[in-house]
Amino acid sequence: MEQAAAPWLIVGLGNPGPQYAGNRHNVGFMVAELLGKRAGGSFGRHRKAVADVAEGRLGFGVDAPRLVLAKPLTYMNLSGAPVAALCQFYKIPPEQVIAVHDELDIPYGQLRLKIGGGEGGHNGLRSMTKSLATKEYLRVRFGIGRPPGRQDPADFVLSDFSAAERKELEFLVDRAADAVEAVIRQGLGAAQQTYHTA
Repeated sequence: MEQAAAPWLIVGLGNPGPQYAGNRHNVGFMVAELLGKRAGGSFGRHRKAVADVAEGRLGFGVDAPRLVLAKPLTYMNLSGAPVAALCQFYKIPPEQVIAVHDELDIPYGQLRLKIGGGEGGHNGLRSMTKSLATKEYLRVRFGIGRPPGRQDPADFVLSDFSAAERKELEFLVDRAADAVEAVIRQGLGAAQQTYHTA
């Protein structure tokens, strides 16, 4: 009997708890939640990983790619251990892991997709790289821009999106979810050509 293809693991990076829900640092959670709805899954605590997980499919039919959506519950700087546990549980190779995260070095709302590379000071990515023992996983980078004036970047990422930003946020989260789906359906190169035009 043919072995089923490994699912894709989409990791939304963020911090657990209602006090963090609207933070810029939690945009990965927002995208994962939307993808969970699209895939017809509901989030629940995983028995082998400190994460809320939803399972579903990208589209319909037996050949539709299987998805595992994860929101690590360890706080950002310890995200790697739950990700590694899920990869082991579902037998997912690093090249089928997509991390969705906020990115200070990209203007608000722009997306950049890549595989591998540095962590740019992002503690969630640093933890994932350490736990997976490789940088060769995919990233969907959601631009949040630099903090205004002299605001500390650490304070900026843990603050909520501004009223002006929130007007566009739903559309931008939707677009980031589309980008994740494009990476899975079309491959990284084609998805980059579509989503790097902004």
